[in-house]
Amino acid sequence: MDRRAVIRGLLIAMTLPSVTLPTTASATGDSVTVSATTSTLEAFADTVVPGAKRYSGDAAVAGVAGPPGGADIGFLDLLRHPLVALGPLLPEMAAGLNVAATAYAVAHLIPLPWGLPPFVGLAFPHRTAVLTDLFQRDRPDRLIWILLALLVSAAFDSAPHRHTVEALSNGHPGLKFLGFPAVGPDGRWRCAEFSYGRQLANPHPATTAKGSPS
Repeated sequence: MDRRAVIRGLLIAMTLPSVTLPTTASATGDSVTVSATTSTLEAFADTVVPGAKRYSGDAAVAGVAGPPGGADIGFLDLLRHPLVALGPLLPEMAAGLNVAATAYAVAHLIPLPWGLPPFVGLAFPHRTAVLTDLFQRDRPDRLIWILLALLVSAAFDSAPHRHTVEALSNGHPGLKFLGFPAVGPDGRWRCAEFSYGRQLANPHPATTAKGSPS
């Protein structure tokens, strides 16, 4: 049995039925219906990289920091990318988070709001505590949640599921927040200044005009 089969087995064991959240108002004033899987994973992403609420009734985002956050940067698109191929496992991942959130709420006598997935229904400090528990070394599913958190950071820092030029032109929130430089007129990136503020060495005399050794 390969690693993916093991991970899938762990997640399926924690599966809960998927539900649809009530319709809420988006930032444009339109109504939006969000699945429990999407809302739960967006709440996970917002816990790893906190951001601001995107619209009225945004239950997934706790709103403890200014924009952008983990729910703004196409995290789920990265998980569904063919090279990542985690799309079929997203309901199981969300179910695992909700199982952990339910256990945490019961242990700490925290009432959960009706109509929301358990992890989404927790306040931000409690979401953080749940993730802290999931990252403990003695948990058999620890690597799943570490991988998921790393993918949140990757989606924010580098948008690996999108062409960089396209992501920048469309105003990717993470790249914009980090001040990622715009591409040059010739479609290449060049640093106008040395990264350490000074030149550390002279180019080898055999270096070509394109920067490669001859």
